[in-house]
Amino acid sequence: MKHLLFLVLISVCWAEPHSDNSSLGHERIVRIQENGPRLLVVAEQAKIFSHRGGNVTLPCKFYHEHTSAAGSGIHKIRIKWTKLTSDYLKEVDVFVAMGHHRKSYGNYQGRVLLRESSENDASLIITNIILEDYGRYKCEVIEGLEDDTAVVALNLEGVVFPYSPRLGRYNLNFHEAQLACVDQDSVIASFDQLYDAWRSGLDWCNAGWLSDGSVQYPITKPREPCGGKNTVPGVRNYGFWDKDKSRYDVFCFTSNFNGRFYYLIHPTKLTYDEALQACLKDGAQIAKVGQIFAAWKLLGYDRCDAGWLADGSVRYPISRPRKRCSPNEAAVRFVGFPDKKHKLYGVYCFKAYN
Repeated sequence: MKHLLFLVLISVCWAEPHSDNSSLGHERIVRIQENGPRLLVVAEQAKIFSHRGGNVTLPCKFYHEHTSAAGSGIHKIRIKWTKLTSDYLKEVDVFVAMGHHRKSYGNYQGRVLLRESSENDASLIITNIILEDYGRYKCEVIEGLEDDTAVVALNLEGVVFPYSPRLGRYNLNFHEAQLACVDQDSVIASFDQLYDAWRSGLDWCNAGWLSDGSVQYPITKPREPCGGKNTVPGVRNYGFWDKDKSRYDVFCFTSNFNGRFYYLIHPTKLTYDEALQACLKDGAQIAKVGQIFAAWKLLGYDRCDAGWLADGSVRYPISRPRKRCSPNEAAVRFVGFPDKKHKLYGVYCFKAYN
């Protein structure tokens, strides 16, 4: 077990009375502890950074206290990696190893393995990282009755963006919000991701769902419609709401992509259906909202032409503010959800690399 086990036994003996002595009481205390030094599990780094499509190693090593030995040799070492949920009440199995036996779980199958650079190395390698891999992971090492754990956070380089559908503001319950992010090549953002985005300047007055089921919004410039102008900047918290009945916008998170995002040069402006076909004819697909935000934030993509995206919205990315093209700030500008059959715009396409 994690702590030394002390077993206290108290034995009291009473002597039969004799003529030459009085009754005697003897008290004996025996302490029994497990043999050998205590097992320790250590993560050399508490936070690791990577990106979608990359490979990463989550560090974890185990020792015995006051020795350099990896194990006692008496018991087999069992190594278990799990992913912690946002409320820490549940754990998702990732990988288990004991002796020559190995098992990975869920969407980690075929993507995880132990590094095993030394006999005490329990570090986990994750390959071809996906957006859902973001989070905190627990490394647990078990030897007989001894066990210890360490936690490592995996952060992904990326961008948080607010999203609402064609129906307008505050039209998504939690489950619809999750799907809306996935449809736009992203996942629902965590509080930590939204907080980091706020620290980087994200200011948005509409409240949105986060992955833990809370509803929040980031304010860098306090003003009357957004909590009052006399309040301090921060991430405003509406609390936790009914995931089925309550309706808000959503904050999504996306990372870099393995492909090419571009504005399609076309001789004429296009309806939405024509834009779809034009991208297909060019060997690509119409781009998603997450892809335009990733190209803008991570690649510095800049284009002053409004174009259709897959959800039927029209946007354009400005990384170099200038007159007539978002003069006040770098941003992905939102034109709206125009009439798909009659309004004419350009189109942004995305071509995935094999």
